[in-house]
Amino acid sequence: MNKFHCLFLFLATLGFAQTDVKVADSLFREDQFYISVSYNLLQHKPADFSQYSFSSGFTAGFLRDFPISKNRHWSLAPGLGYAYNNLKQNINIQGVSEPSDFTSDVVRSSIQLHYLELPLEIRWRNASPESHKFWRIHAGFKASYLLGGKFNYESDIIGNGTENIKSVLNKFQYGVYLSFGFNTWNPYIYYGLNPIFDNNKTAIENNVSALNIGLKFYIL
Repeated sequence: MNKFHCLFLFLATLGFAQTDVKVADSLFREDQFYISVSYNLLQHKPADFSQYSFSSGFTAGFLRDFPISKNRHWSLAPGLGYAYNNLKQNINIQGVSEPSDFTSDVVRSSIQLHYLELPLEIRWRNASPESHKFWRIHAGFKASYLLGGKFNYESDIIGNGTENIKSVLNKFQYGVYLSFGFNTWNPYIYYGLNPIFDNNKTAIENNVSALNIGLKFYIL
C-alpha cells in the first residue's frame, strides 16, 4: 500500500505540474513578419500624365527584431522583403511626343514594378510579455532593388501592347516610411527619395517618384 500511495502522489504532482500555466516570455520579440497594402500617389507627374483607377502597392517580408532597451520597448529591425507596385495612368500623346499627324489621343497605361526590399526600422512599442496588443510607432528606411518592370498600354491609334522597360528604370529605389497604430490596424506611409525612371536612359526627363499610403499588418 505504501508503494501505491507513493505512486499516486507522484502522478498527482506530475499532473498538477503539467496544467496549462502561461509563463511570460521575458525575451519576447515582436512584429517579425509584415504585409502592407497601399495606394500609389505618384509625385512630380508630367503635366500630360494623370492617374486613373486604383494604383495598388503590396509588400511582404520578414524583419528580425533586436530589442535595445531593458523593457524591450525600443528595438532595431533589419529585414528582407518583396514589393509590387501597379501604377495606372493616362498619357496624352500630343503632350509628350514630337509634332506629328496624331490627333489628340490618350493612352491608358499601367506600369508593373517588382522589387527586392531591404528595410531597416527603429521601433517603439509598449508591449509586455503578457499581452501582444499594444501601441507601436515604427520608422524605417528601405532600399529596393528592381527585379522587373513592364509597361502595358491601350490606345485607339497605336494599339495595345506590352514592353519590358527595366532598362530605363533606376535599379535602386530609396525611401523612408512610417507605420503606427494599435494591435492589427496600422496606417502606413512611404515616401520615395529618388525618381523611378533613370533620366540618363529616357528621351524625356521624368522625375516621377513614389508616395504610398495604406495599411500595414504585423504578424508575431
